[in-house]
Amino acid sequence: MTRSVLVTGASKGIGKAIASQLADEGFLVVIHYHSDKAGAENTLQQITENGGSGRIVQFDISNRQQCREVIEADIEAHGAYYGVINNAGITRDGAFPALTDEDWDGVIHTNLDSFYNVLHPCVMPMIGLRQGGRIIALSSVSGITGNRGQVNYSAAKAGVIGACKALSLELAKRKITVNCIAPGLIDTGMLDMEQPALDAAMSMIPLKRMGRAEEVAGLASYLMSDIAGYVTRQVISINGGMV
Repeated sequence: MTRSVLVTGASKGIGKAIASQLADEGFLVVIHYHSDKAGAENTLQQITENGGSGRIVQFDISNRQQCREVIEADIEAHGAYYGVINNAGITRDGAFPALTDEDWDGVIHTNLDSFYNVLHPCVMPMIGLRQGGRIIALSSVSGITGNRGQVNYSAAKAGVIGACKALSLELAKRKITVNCIAPGLIDTGMLDMEQPALDAAMSMIPLKRMGRAEEVAGLASYLMSDIAGYVTRQVISINGGMV
């Protein structure tokens, strides 16, 4: 039976690269999007053109009821997921005194609450498969070290790390691994940084380059594989040696 993996935020960037890589590895990829339908359709088209398989789901990861309804319906129709990659997220950067309530709440609801919103309806069906499973959450270097201008984002991503570590203990006896990937500066073609800020960030990277989405996807592919069955409760950085 083909194993299925839900990848949130798979219409572009890191999520799209992960979805494509997993499809190449033989997984059926459930491609999630919130608003970029064309991007999700493009991801699916690329996967099918390369001989892979997938389908598309749409929901707002910050909307708990919507997540539950869509995920439960998809599982009811197609069966439980073997793996889930919690990738989708947002940033609303700014100095702490300048952050609005909306800046804080939006980032926390989208990046941290989504851990519960997406995974909660997935876990019991995954356990019911009795085949083990894989859960991967995308954190960030900001969640490890904190980052100026990202108090909200750093808090959310640090929370994701804590949630992963706790959940891994609950699911270990079910042979379900739970890990975090913590990317640094990744070139997804969508960077919104002024040149001085980019230069400052590059100066902290020993490898003196940005990472590629495909490199993050390669790490996700490893963690999703059978050979990674003894890897759980880990936060794996991919940041060019930044920390």
